[in-house]
Order: sequence, then C-alpha cells, then structure tokens
Amino acid sequence: MPKPDITPGAPCWIDLMTADPDRAKEFYASLFGWTYETGDEEKYGGYIMAFKNGAPVAGIMKNEPQSGYPDVWTTYLRVEDIASTANAAVTHGGQVFMGPLEVPEQGHMAMFGDAGGAAVGAWQFGAHTGFQIAAEPGSPAWFELLTRDYEPSVRFYQDVFGWQTSVMSDTPEFRYTTLGSGEAATAGIMDASGFLPEGVPANWQVYFAVENADATIGTATSLGARVLQAAEDTPFGRMATLADPTGAVFKLTQSRQ
Repeated sequence: MPKPDITPGAPCWIDLMTADPDRAKEFYASLFGWTYETGDEEKYGGYIMAFKNGAPVAGIMKNEPQSGYPDVWTTYLRVEDIASTANAAVTHGGQVFMGPLEVPEQGHMAMFGDAGGAAVGAWQFGAHTGFQIAAEPGSPAWFELLTRDYEPSVRFYQDVFGWQTSVMSDTPEFRYTTLGSGEAATAGIMDASGFLPEGVPANWQVYFAVENADATIGTATSLGARVLQAAEDTPFGRMATLADPTGAVFKLTQSRQ
C-alpha cells in the first residue's frame, strides 16, 4: 500500500509507555512481526522505534515507577505549529501536560489534556514524519477517543486541531463523529458516557490491523495478554480489545472479507 497521507490534525504516530520495554518488544515482535532500533540514550533517552517490514510504525519507551501512570498507548496528532496548538488547547478548555519541546532533529512534541480530560499527543514534523504504513497487518489502523464529554470534545478537536468532522451516528445508543467521512475517515470520537467504567478517564485507543483476529488473540494470550473484550463481528470488521502483559490496552481489527 502507498505511504499514508497524514494531513494536519490527523493521527500521525503512536507510542507505548511500558514498565518493561524488553518484554514489550518480545510481545509485539511475536504478535505483529515488529523489529526495533534503539535511539541514542543521551539524545533520545533510549527511545525504541518499532518497524514493520522496514517501515516505522510505533515507539516504545520506559514507564518509570515514579511516574504514577499506568502503562498506556498514546496517539499523536500532526500539527504544523505546536506552540500555537498549545495555546489553542488551553483557550478551548484543555490543558498542557508536557511541552512543547524539541526532539533533536526529529520534530517537536507536546502532550495535552483535551476538553474531556483525555491525554493526546501532538507532533510537529521534522525528520520524523510519523508512521510510514497504516491499516496493513501489524500496523495501526484506527484511532478512537472514548469520552464522557462528547460534544465539548468534538468541539475541542475542531477548534484546536482543525478537524473537519462528519457525524456517523447520533442516536442515544450510539453517538459517533469521525475526522473526515466514509472511507477517508482516519479517527473517531465516541460518546462513552454510558459504558466507560467509573474511575477510568476518557482515553484514546489504538486499533491494530491483523489478518485473523482470533488467531492473533490466541498468540497474544499465550504470551501473557488478557482479553478484555472478546472478538466480535461488527459492520466495520471483526474486533477485540486486549491488555498486553503489563496492562496497556489495545484493540485488534480484522477487515471484512
């Protein structure tokens, strides 16, 4: 498939903050066929780049015990002016958790809290221009915000990241807005107020494309993962939710045949 066309505002990168990077590397290598390169410790803090078929698809970094945060996958959205984006985030009801800061030679990053409290990253391109394959087996395929504050969150991404949105569904049972529309959509926002467990904050979730969801689940559980939501057929493919061996949540999606 061609290199993904990542427009400003769209998801451009993901990374995993994990208590055990070595175990994470083994797990995702076995699950998705990833290979790795570790960055310079002094310049990049030993940040690990994951590759699928030679193309960068994700990052892995150490979650230090003192961080106080659970292991988690983070979604980054592309921005063209990260300082202006940080100002806009605060103006429109969000927070700046970290940055903006320069990653030498690679670009600029920041972490925000959106209007519903979900953490989301921002990345301004430098030499690093995001994942180079998407929606292929072993690569990120979809990005989804689960929020209790649906309408304020939709407005936040429109105002801060310039999202051109499309309402996919607006019923009490299923309220969902996408970045873009139809086959061109690249991310979604779901009203999760009816099912997000108490104490679980709003959050971004990453879907990875797989050829066979049930076989991938079998491999994952044999490697120490837990199934949080069993595979089920949906109008968008066969999907499942898992937690990796240290608890980071991710989703699988198998395209409809």
